Amino acid sequence: MNPVFLLWLAGAMVVFLSAATASRAYIASSNIVLLVFSLLLYCVGNLMMVRLMREGGLGLAISASAIAQLLLVNIIAFFMFGERLSTTQLAGVGLGVAAMILMLFPLEAKS
Repeated sequence: MNPVFLLWLAGAMVVFLSAATASRAYIASSNIVLLVFSLLLYCVGNLMMVRLMREGGLGLAISASAIAQLLLVNIIAFFMFGERLSTTQLAGVGLGVAAMILMLFPLEAKS
């Protein structure tokens, strides 16, 4: 996998996870500043996604971002906000991680 793609993916994940955490904090406090901050972070994250789409293509960029967010936001929800997933939901997260591994390290097709 292209190292530039992975670097931009990591950066976008930091921005999107910060935005999600700010959104959750807004829900708990109703502080409008947190909502505005969250929306600004989401805008920055989406601009970063444009670069990711150039590096890896639309399908890979959106899929890798969605699955990384799925995993990481659940870790944040568990440790910071005390939220829990059911066994079925945890299995779904596990399947998402397996899918991401398969997408990021594809076998070359032989023709």
